[in-house]
Amino acid sequence: MKRDLYAEVSARIVAELEAGAAPWVKPWSATPGANTPCNAVSNRPYSGCNVVLLWMAQAAGYRTPRFLTFKQALELDGNVRKGERGTKVFFVKQLHVRDDVTDDSSGTRLVPMMREYTVFNVDQCENLPDSISTGKPIRVRNPDTRDGLADDFLRSTGADIREGHGEAFYVPSRDFISMPAFAGFKGADHFYNVAFHELTHWTGHKARLDRDLKNRFGSRDYAAEELIAELGAAFLCAEFGFDGDVRNAGYITSWVDLLKADKRAFFTACSQASKAADYLRGLALAEPGERAA
Repeated sequence: MKRDLYAEVSARIVAELEAGAAPWVKPWSATPGANTPCNAVSNRPYSGCNVVLLWMAQAAGYRTPRFLTFKQALELDGNVRKGERGTKVFFVKQLHVRDDVTDDSSGTRLVPMMREYTVFNVDQCENLPDSISTGKPIRVRNPDTRDGLADDFLRSTGADIREGHGEAFYVPSRDFISMPAFAGFKGADHFYNVAFHELTHWTGHKARLDRDLKNRFGSRDYAAEELIAELGAAFLCAEFGFDGDVRNAGYITSWVDLLKADKRAFFTACSQASKAADYLRGLALAEPGERAA
């Protein structure tokens, strides 16, 4: 019987949500600099649903989220320890399929095909070079005060963020983010988590990544956009070492409904959240002149 990889992964996430836990919410401040799963050989960070799946694997207590394939371990003169079970990660390849209707190349279409790979944490291996096992140096910060690095990041996006205005929300029609004053939050973790959530919504504006923000209050579309914002905030919180949180626990039920109705919804939301985080990183790295353009 042909396996349905989308349904398998979706069912895993639904099971976690139904148990009351969002698998992308973690206490990140204990391990700053070592929160974003990456390939231990290339140092390239994983993206999309693989980030969440590898975070779930991290629950086994691995020291660092660095992963590699069985073959990569052998190529480094190391090996995966006997009896260790790997974690499945997924990549979507676009296949060019020719329609039978026409003979010319314009009759081709792109069909996404999901490929499955198995990776192992470096803690599941032995005899690997030290450079493969070590992550980035840890950044120390004060959890009760504003974080200079995160503030620079927020400023560098060029988003119109108005602090001290009661509620936290994003207004697409007027393209600004409202945030309560920093002092009104339990601490830096909570403040930046909410700021990253609203900033992820901000990336969906038609002048940026152009997600559908008009129907945000129709149940399923709303649940999908909120899921994108939650995941975007989680990816950024992990990167900056802020502890994660679910913005509104009431969303969990609507996410379960969404994922049960559409087995690809989680992949789509993760992919969109990764795009949003990448877009914001791109703005942060751009020259001031480039941002204004």
